[in-house]
Amino acid sequence: MQWVKVLGGVVGAAALLGLGIIVGHFAIPKGADSPAPSDLDREILKTVIEQLDANRIRENLRELSKEPHLATSPRDEVLVQLLLQRWQDPQSGLDSARTTEYEVLLSFPSEEQPNRVDVVNSTGAILFSCRHSEENLTGEQGGPNVVPPYAAYAPPGTPQGPLVYANQGSEEDFKELQNKGVKLQDSIVLTRYGGVGRGAKAVNAAKYGVIGVLVYTDPKDINDGKSLPNETFPHSWCLPPSGVERGSYFEYFGDPLTPYLPAMPSSFRLNSDNASGFPPIPIQPIGFKDAQVLLCNLGGNLAPADWQGGLGCNYNLGPGFRSNGTFPEDSQVNVSVHNRLELRNSSNVLGIIRGAVEPDRYVLYGNHRDSWVHGAVDPSTGTAVLLELSRVLGTLLKKGTWRPRRSIVFASWGAEEFGLIGSTEFTEEFFSKLQERAVAYINVDISVFANATLRVQGTPPIQSVVFSAAKQISAPGSSGLSIYDNWIRYYNRSSSVYGLVPSVGTLGAGSDYAPFIHFLGISSMDIAYTYDRSKTSARIYPTYHTAFDTFDYVNKFLDPGFTSHQAVARTAGSVLLRLSDSLFLPLNVSDYSETLRSFLQAAENLRVPLEQHNISLGPLVTAVEKFEGAATSFNQRIATLQEGTSDPLQVRMINDQLMLLERTFLNSQAFPEERYYSHVLWAPRTGSVATFPGLSNAYSQAENTGHKPAAWAEVQRQLSIVVAALEGAAATLRPVADL
Repeated sequence: MQWVKVLGGVVGAAALLGLGIIVGHFAIPKGADSPAPSDLDREILKTVIEQLDANRIRENLRELSKEPHLATSPRDEVLVQLLLQRWQDPQSGLDSARTTEYEVLLSFPSEEQPNRVDVVNSTGAILFSCRHSEENLTGEQGGPNVVPPYAAYAPPGTPQGPLVYANQGSEEDFKELQNKGVKLQDSIVLTRYGGVGRGAKAVNAAKYGVIGVLVYTDPKDINDGKSLPNETFPHSWCLPPSGVERGSYFEYFGDPLTPYLPAMPSSFRLNSDNASGFPPIPIQPIGFKDAQVLLCNLGGNLAPADWQGGLGCNYNLGPGFRSNGTFPEDSQVNVSVHNRLELRNSSNVLGIIRGAVEPDRYVLYGNHRDSWVHGAVDPSTGTAVLLELSRVLGTLLKKGTWRPRRSIVFASWGAEEFGLIGSTEFTEEFFSKLQERAVAYINVDISVFANATLRVQGTPPIQSVVFSAAKQISAPGSSGLSIYDNWIRYYNRSSSVYGLVPSVGTLGAGSDYAPFIHFLGISSMDIAYTYDRSKTSARIYPTYHTAFDTFDYVNKFLDPGFTSHQAVARTAGSVLLRLSDSLFLPLNVSDYSETLRSFLQAAENLRVPLEQHNISLGPLVTAVEKFEGAATSFNQRIATLQEGTSDPLQVRMINDQLMLLERTFLNSQAFPEERYYSHVLWAPRTGSVATFPGLSNAYSQAENTGHKPAAWAEVQRQLSIVVAALEGAAATLRPVADL
């Protein structure tokens, strides 16, 4: 079945559905070694939830974060072997465990020529140098395996020029500087993290003639303004002054040289000189203590009020330094970047529990393994939970008391920090098999950002299964609330169908769920515990991607009792069992109706300008109504089957329709400029109207290009793509015999 690729059309969906039914029928094993479940066993679910141990998760985290484990490093390979050993354990292992290896292009700083940022005078003498490494506050920041701060995939170079402050480095920020008459040509710009992606800062800067970029984390954005050494780590969870966020500056995800192909030794590779997605100019991240020296000495006009930060001085725009400051006015900033590109072998680790009834249907649960330094929070809180959940399920499996209805695939992805590489290569290698057989993907990357409440992102059909799981599990602490009731206190929305419910966020491209939802159209979710937004404005936990993200940081500040880790393990474990063991897949297709209706209402605001260009919303209105009707009828058929004696073939047909619905929203031609993005509902939206992303983006482009006919033709094309996808989705939900 490797030739089958679901493209969202009615014929493709029907063919896959029929094929899946036949394969599933003949794939059922005749002699299972454990009881074959007829439906979710509540006693097994209760047992799993009770046996998930907070102390074991703590010890997992201690071991995982003991040493830095940058992708493909020796310690990364040690953790590969640790996962294999756990998943092959005779008492608590899985049916099988193996590694898959990919040869991928990574980026590292030079050991011989460290990256530098210096202030130099007119003769080239160095007046000030930024730190090359973070301050060794706990004895863990100075080891030989701590990679110094750098911007992965930033090109080498030694640009030098006057300094300009460019806020967050967005397109709008550079336009603002240009409008204010600030000279950007041949300058070095200092930017803050946030607002736009890392790599976008360099792309935007280069358009305006900038030759080098510095990036820092402002204490206003991450520390609620705290910046003094006695206010920050190790005295609190706040980022210390020398802390530097590392990260990938590659624009896309996946191996840079093998887009759409698995990075096998035999695969075609682009020449790295011709590959796209790399930053066009050198970039280097620095700590806010060093940024303070630069920024507080800048000359030029005062920056706008919303560009000011928490460094205890007025932020000026530049270019160059002020006359009464630390440096001579004609001093410049020199940025020396000596990063190198290397082909490295990176491993995924897969652990498999074979399904008893539907072994050809896969529920995937994944988390990446690699980190920038110790990576206690990111990603090891997730790996610690993964190991504990697989231990509990493996123990039941080895005792012969349980085997899931559907197969479970646990995955430890490699090289995620460089751009979701391990998971993307996996989806490329097994594209056809996963599109035909994958039920859902559960991602638990950072399992605990903080200890206030559950946070879930996902596609609408997963909402019901997550809510069901969260209602049955007690929240940490003494409140007596369920995780669901605690969640709704912090993040909620008003649903036209259900009333007040917890908010489920949408999926972007921040973790390994991205290739599953955007490329393959597999229902996906990301589960974590997080902080109370009313108590902090931090955009993420403060030591993110720094050498201060250690076990003691988690143990002391984020989750001292590891009860939030346990809560995530219980929630994710319950969701996993419900998806793997339930007779009918617990995915509610009608929950897509709210999203589609919301997108349609936003599109209605464009009706007048669209009609002025002879573009009608009528087909879109009809398509949404068709989907709503088909979803309602589909749920009624499920209810009827549940009331009677369920015919296995009828159940299989219904479940395949549930599984394949998400695929019908894929269109590989919808966003030709976006690599891997083909989901017409969840692709990146750059337009200001909160409607279908392709329509929103095309409309904004047409409005901004002087009403050119070609731009409005693209609006019409995007509208047609959405209509076709919705009609295909409705057709997929109708009875299989209705061609």
